[in-house]
Amino acid sequence: MNKPLSVDANGKLRIPSVEELGFDPQALRRKYDAERDRRVRPEGAAQYHDIEDDLAHGNDDPHVSERIVREPVHETVEVAILGGGFGGMLMAARLQEAGIRDFRVIERAGDFGGTWYWNRYPGAQCDVESYIYLPLLEETGYMPKEKYSFQPEILEHARRIGQHYDLYPRSYFQTQVREQRWDDDAAEWVITTDRDDVIRARHVVVSSGSLNRPKLPGLPGLNTFKGHVFHTSRWDYDYTGGNPLGGLDKLSDKRVGIIGTGATGIQCIPHLGKAAQHLYVFQRTPSSIDLRRNSPTDPDWWRSQKPGWQKERNDNFTKLLVGVPVEEDLVNDGWTEIFKSLGQLQDSTGAIDLNDEELKLLGEIVDFQHDERIRARVEAEVKDPDTAEKLKHWYRPWCKRPCFNDEYLPTFNRDNVTLVDTSDFGGVERVTEKGVVVGGVEYELDCLIFATGFEVSRATYTRQADLEIIGRDGVKLGDHWAQGMRTYQGLMAHGFPNCYHMGFTQTGYTPNFTYMLNNQSLHLAAMLADAQARGILALEPTQQAEADWLALVTAPNAMTEYLANCTPGYYNAEGNAKANNDGFLQGHYPEGGLAFYEMLDAWRASGDYEGLAIRR
Repeated sequence: MNKPLSVDANGKLRIPSVEELGFDPQALRRKYDAERDRRVRPEGAAQYHDIEDDLAHGNDDPHVSERIVREPVHETVEVAILGGGFGGMLMAARLQEAGIRDFRVIERAGDFGGTWYWNRYPGAQCDVESYIYLPLLEETGYMPKEKYSFQPEILEHARRIGQHYDLYPRSYFQTQVREQRWDDDAAEWVITTDRDDVIRARHVVVSSGSLNRPKLPGLPGLNTFKGHVFHTSRWDYDYTGGNPLGGLDKLSDKRVGIIGTGATGIQCIPHLGKAAQHLYVFQRTPSSIDLRRNSPTDPDWWRSQKPGWQKERNDNFTKLLVGVPVEEDLVNDGWTEIFKSLGQLQDSTGAIDLNDEELKLLGEIVDFQHDERIRARVEAEVKDPDTAEKLKHWYRPWCKRPCFNDEYLPTFNRDNVTLVDTSDFGGVERVTEKGVVVGGVEYELDCLIFATGFEVSRATYTRQADLEIIGRDGVKLGDHWAQGMRTYQGLMAHGFPNCYHMGFTQTGYTPNFTYMLNNQSLHLAAMLADAQARGILALEPTQQAEADWLALVTAPNAMTEYLANCTPGYYNAEGNAKANNDGFLQGHYPEGGLAFYEMLDAWRASGDYEGLAIRR
């Protein structure tokens, strides 16, 4: 854009013409609304089912050949950590640094890694730069191979952290926590598992992750399909051949269908297109796909980094997200390009003090410019005009997680790949013995793959974690949160002393999950070490503190309106975010992730634990 926005002599924002912009904002608004409305389903998130409801053994662990044999454990520890993904590992590392070594990590998988343990589909890759995403790089001395790491390297790094911090002897794998129950007399949690373990813990940190429980669309007839079927998070390499880097040689004579074109589908579909006899991609809503531009790590650049560089780089990335000026964009990629656009455009107007309506218009124009560029890329890379049109997204950038990939769009130029657009029919109609039906047409398949993601609703938090949390007076956390999540600082809940929740639980949002987890673990480790030193038995939010926090994070804001106008997805609870405040991008600290963690630091430094009842 050649600076079509400016201010007039009175300092008012001049609305640019259609000719200056190169597009008609009003026409795009109508198009976006129409595309959203025809994808909204009345059942909302209920259109998806638990994977175990439709696939026998669909949630089993395919990565272990033998179950660990051990005797039940009966012990008492200072801290129990539920979950062995990066959140749980960071918590364990930061506890040790804070002087607490009496802890246990309990994980139902066969190893550390969390989502990177389960998600081993071909092409699995982190969409956030590895230098800020992979935690504890300075502490472990590891240099990532590329700017954006693939799954095998990320899982290897999780194991590296486990070894570096000596976490393996302190962890129970292949162990599912069934219940944690508060013993008020002892001021301890009593944890029971599927191994008949009974573990008492002064404190429990729940880090079960946001992406751990696979979901499937509730399709009639799924159980009648006679071909092979699996979810991408439980990829069956015995059937497909190959490994997470590709080479799916056993599919050369197979007709494969895949449902889902979000971040996972974008990454594995190019490998399926190369390998399958024929691939049918069933798409309801296309993703916005920008260039990836991956590159090897420069060893000289790596060696030039000064101590503290990873925190500095993460803070730099997060500042750009919330519009805080920085001298240099250290990450400089597709994410930060989106972040910087609004600030750059605002500067180009010469205006400093725009009102809310002007800022809203400015933000919309930035979004439209971004979207127009992405749609132009589709036209340039996909040869068939009809297919290209179906691959264009019609929603603003933060309606769904942006995708970055260089191989996805060219895959649809292959003769053996067919895009089946289901948006006119409300999605896939049904599954038969032979395949999938869309708009009355049956597509015969040998294999059906679901790239349909995970449960992320806060309303089903305890079900996602697959455990029962029972607090004071026998109250279940699921009941306490029956009308929606209620926390203080996103980390604790009234009636559940000494129980802490890590993740996207009414905290500060950032697209880099590990930045959030690292800051939460630093905060909790410091708080628990201080409580131990001061002889504090229990910490619990007051009812008023919880109510005040809930009011803060659920108050209507610009994101509320933004998401309400989005196409359905998990970011807005499948179109119902405005009604129940359960969208993935809602219920967060309104000033953003950077301000949230600065607030926690100041709150902790005050030493009085405002908002908490303290029991000694």
